[in-house]
This record gives sequence, structure tokens and C-alpha cells, in this order.
Amino acid sequence: MAIKKNTSALHERTGISAPESMSKQSVDTIQAFRKIQPSSKELLAGILSGNITALSRAITLVESTNVAHLEKATEIINACLPHAGQSVRIGITGVPGVGKSTFIEAFGKYLTGLGKKVAVLAVDPSSTISHGSILGDKTRMEELVKDKNAFIRPSASGANLGGVARKTREAITLCEASGFDTIIIETVGVGQSETAVHSMVDFFLLLKISGGGDELQGIKRGIMEMADVIVINKADGDNINKAKLARAEFNRALHLFPMKKSGWMPTTSTCSAITLDGISGVWETILKFLELTKDNNYFLEKRKEQNQYWMLETIDEQLKSNFYNHPEIIKQLEENKKAVQNDEISPFAAAMILLKKYQKC
Repeated sequence: MAIKKNTSALHERTGISAPESMSKQSVDTIQAFRKIQPSSKELLAGILSGNITALSRAITLVESTNVAHLEKATEIINACLPHAGQSVRIGITGVPGVGKSTFIEAFGKYLTGLGKKVAVLAVDPSSTISHGSILGDKTRMEELVKDKNAFIRPSASGANLGGVARKTREAITLCEASGFDTIIIETVGVGQSETAVHSMVDFFLLLKISGGGDELQGIKRGIMEMADVIVINKADGDNINKAKLARAEFNRALHLFPMKKSGWMPTTSTCSAITLDGISGVWETILKFLELTKDNNYFLEKRKEQNQYWMLETIDEQLKSNFYNHPEIIKQLEENKKAVQNDEISPFAAAMILLKKYQKC
């Protein structure tokens, strides 16, 4: 009796060898190259020439928490500064499910169609339990990721409450030095913590959808005050009329807020990232904002204030890192934790003991 050949896709088979066009020597060369750590000068040269691989590796260095990478990353950032600052920085936020990734892809494709070079710094929320992130933004922007004039970099937010990755500010500088004239930052979500992204962009866009009951319910005053435009997404099909009503509600709410320092009166609009209706209007609104703020000098002044803000933030971050990584503090901290847990000392007194000890170190 003949034995039936197993044709199931689940049947384990011997792996295929590399095609003839890719020799073993070539494969070994590529693998060896990936393991080589380029010098700061090599990465800088690659960034300035628009090499995406060099840009990606430099951002990885900047995001690294390895102390050994800090000096190299700082050297690259400082060298990139004279070549940066010529882009428009756009922050985009909204509740989960509002369609941020779909909107950004449609908006990004529209901009590259105008000849723009677009960098998307998408921030994925990190799990508070596993500390991991899916980093799936590239899979949700299938068309934009294939665009030669676009660069998408997903990063984990980590423990940062600002809604953006810890080193997003430096990543902006690297992208600008690499020739990207439009930087889009997609934040984790909506809340008072969105102040962080607002402090590193020129224009802040709040994405909303209609049909969620009271259109103003759940909207924080802070996020409304920061928004330069509110865009009602998914304004297509049976949802068009609902989107128009939502726009009217938000428009009335915006007029209750005082005039911004920029002199700009926030606007509302509707769009569909699927049909592309309203996408061009969003860009026209941004251009009007830029024209106004550059004419009245607010654009430049805001950039200066942001640079100062991030200097102070960096000092705070470094002081915190130095404190928790000090050998004496590490030892004392464990003792104080146990004492606090056993109600032997108050949390505030325990903290003061640690701070005084650090001052003496």
C-alpha cells in the first residue's frame, strides 16, 4: 500500500537555501555590517545626506538608556543643530479609536504629494505591567511607509506622562537635519499630560469624532486651550451630519476661551481620512497659522521658550537619574522603603532623609 505524501502546510519541512543571487559571502557581509557600530562622524554624514538607515540608528542611540551611548548621542545632536529648525512641527492627539494613524497617513500622503518630506514620530503607549509596546504604527500606515519622501519612527512612551517618548525632542532635531521639512508627532492620547507635546510643536491639532453623546463631555479644559484646530474625523457616509453638529458644538466652546498669545483664533473643521474630504483644508489652516505667527514674531519666540523649557526638563531628568543611580542612595532607599511600609517613618520624612544624604554625597 502506497504511503500518502503529507502535503499539509503544518508539516515541518527543511528550510530553503538562499537564492543564487544572494551569495553566502553577501549575507555574511550584511550581517557583519549590522553589528558594526558606526562612528559619530559616519552617522552625522549619513543623516545630513538623507540616509534613512543612519537616521534610524542615530535615533536609537538617542533613545538608549545606556550611559555609554549618551556621549555619542550628544555629539551627534550638537552637530545636527546648525542644520535643524527649518521644519514645521505638528502635534496630533486624540482619544484611542479616533483614527489618528489613518488620518496621519492620509495627511502625510497629501503632503508628500505637494513635494514635502514628512517625518512621523509615532509614540506607542507602554504597558505599566510588562513595560512593553506593540510599536504597530507602521503596519497601520501601509501606504505612507512605502513613500520615499516619508519616514515613520514608532517609539515606546515608557513611563513618561507627557504622552511622548523621552527623547522625541532630540529625534525632531535629527529628522530636521536629515532634510524633513514637516514633522508630525502622534501622541499617546488625551489628557492634561499632553502639555509635553504642546511644548515641542508649532501647531497643535486635536482630532475628534462625533456620535459619542455630549460632544463636550470628557474634554479637559487644558487640552481645549492648547488646540489650534479641532478636526472632526470620520465625517463620511451616515456620519456627515453628526460631524457637522459636533463641529458647531466645538466651535461654540472655543469662543468661550480667551484669545491666545499667538493672536490665533482656534478653528474647527471636518474631514474623512477615508474619502480624503477636508484633508487639504487642514493644511490650509496650518499655513494660515504659520503666516500669522511668523508675521507677529510669535513663532520664533515660542521656539525660544521651548528650547529653554527642554533645557530645564533635561536638568530635572538628569538630577533624578543621578539621584536614583547613586550607590549610597540605592542602599538607603531600600532601607527607607521597608521603614515606610512598616509605618516606622512617614513617606515625607523618609524622602527628606534621602535628599539630605544625597546632598552630602
